[in-house]
Amino acid sequence: MISRRGFLRFIGGSFLTAAALGAYAVGIEPMLLTHVKRYALTPPHWPDGLKLRVVALADIHACRPWMTPDRIASLVQHANALQPDVIVLLGDYISGMPMVTGPVTPSQWASALSGLKAPLGVLSILGNHDWWHDGFAQRAGAGPTIARKALEKVGISVLENDVVRLEKDGHGVWIAGLADQQALLPTAERPGLTGLDDLDGTLAKVGDTAPVILLAHEPDIFATVPRRVSLTLSGHTHGGQVRLFGYSPVVPSRYGNRYAYGHVVENDRNLIVSGGLGFSIMPVRFGMRPEILQIDLG
Repeated sequence: MISRRGFLRFIGGSFLTAAALGAYAVGIEPMLLTHVKRYALTPPHWPDGLKLRVVALADIHACRPWMTPDRIASLVQHANALQPDVIVLLGDYISGMPMVTGPVTPSQWASALSGLKAPLGVLSILGNHDWWHDGFAQRAGAGPTIARKALEKVGISVLENDVVRLEKDGHGVWIAGLADQQALLPTAERPGLTGLDDLDGTLAKVGDTAPVILLAHEPDIFATVPRRVSLTLSGHTHGGQVRLFGYSPVVPSRYGNRYAYGHVVENDRNLIVSGGLGFSIMPVRFGMRPEILQIDLG
């Protein structure tokens, strides 16, 4: 039978352990040097001889003290050093939580991102927080959002249900970007979250048989993405922010852990979900370091 002193030691040790883990999750892991998560794959029907390096940044959630302009600038340097052919930004530049010490304005985070450089360009999409925290866009039920205008002002193209054709080594490749699937918050006239995404209309703009890379902030759309798309890239989930033994207890997806994180293959279709860089709701990361994606195709 445990003694009173032994019980108190156990309680004290448990409290200290919990406090240490909490301090790590809030103050250490979110600020660790960003991890580069590398993938190498050749999707079905990918052209022989086309080698393409895509670097992706997701879920920056600019705010102080965690994601300052200086830190974003350091991420930019890190991304450029990976020698990408093309850089893609997967949405959610605006902070998604109230627990901050100060804001980072759109002009500040966009200016920091303007340093991204790649031979085939820098392309972006928007995320749900880029819409939710834009009162004018919510009232209008349409954009352009403040985030879109900030990105375009520094020369970063924003794809909302649109496509662009790139070419490398004589091969074409399409980058298709969806508008956000949860863009509009509920109102009396608009019950539930309303998406502005148009997958069929976007893919209809693809003009030839070159491969398609789809940028979609939320990964849930992947359940309906056709095989015509070689690769879908998403963010949004942050890998659950807390991930243990390949499982995240809370995932902002109706599919739970199915599309929570990493490389998912279903019926010869490929999805890669980034763990992202910042966080929303709570400033916690545990078992899910901030990451930049490097994807080598072909």
